[in-house]
Amino acid sequence: MCGLNATFAFIKLGIMKKLQAIIFTLLLLQFASISIAKDFEWGSATVYFVITDRFCNGDTTNDVNYGRIVDYGSEQINAATFHGGDFQGMLQKAKEGYFSDLGIDVVWMTDVYEQIHGWMTGSGPINDFPHYGYHGYYPLDYTQIDKNFGTVAEFRELVNTLHSQGIRVMLGANLNNPGYPTLLDDAQYGFADSGLTENGAAKHIREWSYEKFFENRHKWNGWYDSDWVRMPNENWNEDNPLESTLFGMPDFKDESINAVKIPNFLKQKWSQEENSNDAWVNPSAFHLRKDYNWYPLQYVIAWITSWVEEFGIDGFRCDIVENVNLYRWKELNEACNAALTKWRNSHPKDEASKWIDKFYMTGDFDCASIDYKPEYADAGFSSMVNFYFPKRGDLDGIVHTWQVYADSVATHSDWHPFSYLNNSYHRDADMDNMVDCATTLLLAPGAVQIFYGDETGRKLSDARLNVDSDQAFRSDMNWEEIDTIQLKHFQRLGKIRRDNSVIGLGRQVTIDTHTCVRYSNSDKLIIRVKPIVGQSINLGGEFAEGDRVIELYTGQISTVNNGQVSFPRYENNIAIIKKY
Repeated sequence: MCGLNATFAFIKLGIMKKLQAIIFTLLLLQFASISIAKDFEWGSATVYFVITDRFCNGDTTNDVNYGRIVDYGSEQINAATFHGGDFQGMLQKAKEGYFSDLGIDVVWMTDVYEQIHGWMTGSGPINDFPHYGYHGYYPLDYTQIDKNFGTVAEFRELVNTLHSQGIRVMLGANLNNPGYPTLLDDAQYGFADSGLTENGAAKHIREWSYEKFFENRHKWNGWYDSDWVRMPNENWNEDNPLESTLFGMPDFKDESINAVKIPNFLKQKWSQEENSNDAWVNPSAFHLRKDYNWYPLQYVIAWITSWVEEFGIDGFRCDIVENVNLYRWKELNEACNAALTKWRNSHPKDEASKWIDKFYMTGDFDCASIDYKPEYADAGFSSMVNFYFPKRGDLDGIVHTWQVYADSVATHSDWHPFSYLNNSYHRDADMDNMVDCATTLLLAPGAVQIFYGDETGRKLSDARLNVDSDQAFRSDMNWEEIDTIQLKHFQRLGKIRRDNSVIGLGRQVTIDTHTCVRYSNSDKLIIRVKPIVGQSINLGGEFAEGDRVIELYTGQISTVNNGQVSFPRYENNIAIIKKY
């Protein structure tokens, strides 16, 4: 009787909208229970790409480490310092259900390995800001976590929490280069004798260029030697990406099969730290901190693979893949599959141990599209990041683009598109039209990647005023000024995509400029962009006369009449129709 009295009270108060909202939610939950995909597929995954340092600061006590300077007095000069984001912040958001509410299948974090301690010259020779390894692309020590991100225990809890929510975890992997040598690292480990104290080397020196390091490299003692790496001042073939340096970075000689010893600076580092760094050292990498009769890439691959073995990492996004010999990527893939199998066998009580998908690898191949690369597929890759997904939210052309992508998915069982709107290096999407942009991306065939803040309206930072304005793409997450309308659109579409794998994996038949059917052997739905109230939607003969259908975005139910259907209202230029 209490429930009835409460319902009648609502009616008497004239707030029927609340009751309607409850009914709508129940309908969506009822239908979701029918449509949730039973099996995860990388080929239809929604990936959330986050720069850990810029996402959420959950522990301010780990903001400053290794003698780094994090605040130079302005947002513009702080363009590439560490900003405080860490595992605790990500864990907080995971526990709040942030990623699940977005319908995320995979969280891709930037590399967690300990980064170079010092700064590099920002904007090249102009050096208008200090550039640190906050993004994870400048590894110093592959065997332990950077203290700015958190501890091994915190990282383990984050990965386990995401796994418990059915979310895979992907990290970055780079076989091409270590981080740059820096003044601060030299002051701490003495490999180049810059003459500076640690305090002096920690400060940004506008007049200094890292190129000065190379002038007397023959006098260096203890850094990666010429058996390990190529350097910009040495003889190399600039026309061959396999034998050249990238942006002046030291280049691992991945072709080498000559045995090398671990550089003395790493041995010195580990000796100085002794047991004081146990909270940050990857337990599966302890035994890799000694000399073996290995060539350079055997060490690097073993170090990187140890993260899969220890934490059950599910995949890697591999950097600048065309600069590394294919057989090395294949070696990494095989090692990671073996490590993931070992982790699953060692953690039988973990839900993630029951997953059967293979270790996943995608990569950045400069200016790649969705074209099939059989040699990379053979090396273990399932995709290359697609630079050419349309980024203007054009609803008049997207159905035909989707057709091309769906045809590619149908043609290659071992390959799929991996598309994005924005990422770490490119902010190409129309930020004033992100609702339509999200529609084009989240209903696209293949895997798709959301860059942190695309869903919330994150703005550029003052780093846009530097010569290297790309740093502004990596501004801090805008938790205090979220565009809630935009976020809700991403959330609603993300869940629909997650719960209907036919969107990413299905074949497509284009019905007209704005309408298509996406289908598989067991599932089918109609997607219509720019639906018009009062105008019926042509279902292309895909549903029988009298079938009841649901529009997934709004939860409205209607009946097929003369091969068409209509609904009283539409939201955000989209209708997704499925048999009810």
